[in-house]
Amino acid sequence: MTDKNENAILQIVTETLEDMKAEDVAVIDLEGKTSIAGHMVVASGTSNRHVASIAQKIEENLKKSGYRCSVEGETKADWVLIDAFDVIVHIFRPEVRDFYNLEKMWQSAANLREK
Repeated sequence: MTDKNENAILQIVTETLEDMKAEDVAVIDLEGKTSIAGHMVVASGTSNRHVASIAQKIEENLKKSGYRCSVEGETKADWVLIDAFDVIVHIFRPEVRDFYNLEKMWQSAANLREK
């Protein structure tokens, strides 16, 4: 994936999170730190329904823009993972996010910047 595509996907994801009123959005730059993705985005929804709605809207907006993605966890919606290839998105209920604390895990390997 080119940087142009990665930046476009990241913009779609972050704008959708903002539009859907996601909370505590964090963008983690993974470039040069791992081969799994260039960026990881972590956000919270206020309930299972909110988490699922955010994930569905991100998937819809990516597809409208011509980008493919894979989504896991929408049924239970405690934690939804969206793999948009060079951008990985995690959407959590707050207590599940606190438990897994992905930001802390990746903080030593990447530069964390709050959005």
